[in-house]
Amino acid sequence: MDIAIIGATGYAGGELIRLLGSHSAAEVVCATSRRAQGTRVSAVHPQLNGFIDLSFTNPNVDEIEADVAFLAVPHTAGMQYVRALLDRGIRVVDLSADYRLPKETFEKVYGVTHTDYFTAPYGLPELHREEIRGKHFIANPGCFPTGATLAAAPLAAFADTIIYDSKSGVSGAGDNPSATTHFPNVADAITPYKMTTHRHLAEMKMELERLHTKAACYFTPHLLPVNRGILTTAHILLHEPLDQEQVERIYQDYYRDEYFVRYQKPSIAAVRGSNFCDLIVESEGTRVVAVSAIDNLVKGASGQAIQNMNLMCGYKENDGLACAGLFP
Repeated sequence: MDIAIIGATGYAGGELIRLLGSHSAAEVVCATSRRAQGTRVSAVHPQLNGFIDLSFTNPNVDEIEADVAFLAVPHTAGMQYVRALLDRGIRVVDLSADYRLPKETFEKVYGVTHTDYFTAPYGLPELHREEIRGKHFIANPGCFPTGATLAAAPLAAFADTIIYDSKSGVSGAGDNPSATTHFPNVADAITPYKMTTHRHLAEMKMELERLHTKAACYFTPHLLPVNRGILTTAHILLHEPLDQEQVERIYQDYYRDEYFVRYQKPSIAAVRGSNFCDLIVESEGTRVVAVSAIDNLVKGASGQAIQNMNLMCGYKENDGLACAGLFP
């Protein structure tokens, strides 16, 4: 497969190139960027020096030749590309938020009018695999909703209330410098932000509704002084008590056949650079604490996008992704 990455200068673009380099059937032939047009990919992503011989280009959408395109563009920009790519027979995985939510919810959360809306499968394979398989377009989930939903999904039907508390590495803010990500403001600190209003909450609530629960859902993120990773603690308040043995059995049965979900003590260091989600649960009766760890740039973005591509195109789900975490 020939692969195009649209908006390839960011962290997600770099991770797509890194991971696709070990895919059995994928070759990145096009990496687009307005600001870096004509620049070698390895000049922007030095970790890829010697790994890929390609320069950034800035073609019109109707000039892109590829079997699959990944949209690694900012939120609200994805809608500018999707229809033209699909009309040319190119399969698309959109890493922006533009097609994750119902139209009205998207417009309320992101504050823009959607100019080309249609319903798309939500690309969380562990929950929606059959909806993704063989499709031509997938909306890739947000990083926080991925770790949170995987933590709570097995107990969603038993829940009255779910409270997500997440800690994220700085790369989740993207590669544009800001006061929020400035080193002195991040180092030696754990900082809450958008404590009740983070836009990913809408995805979390949507997924809980799809799991047929009316549980109330709350979410507070925190910024960690690390490059990568999201550690999510889900406080799940139940209709009736479940003991530790019952809860563990529910989780192990739910994820028994999932390659990328491991039931073990979660640590962002252990999943760094990998597409794995590590999680564990502990019950105290009517409250269960479920903790998950993912790499926000891999399972939370580019790795999951490739996992979706594999399902769309009929490849083994872990093709290009069967790598262990980078610990220590």
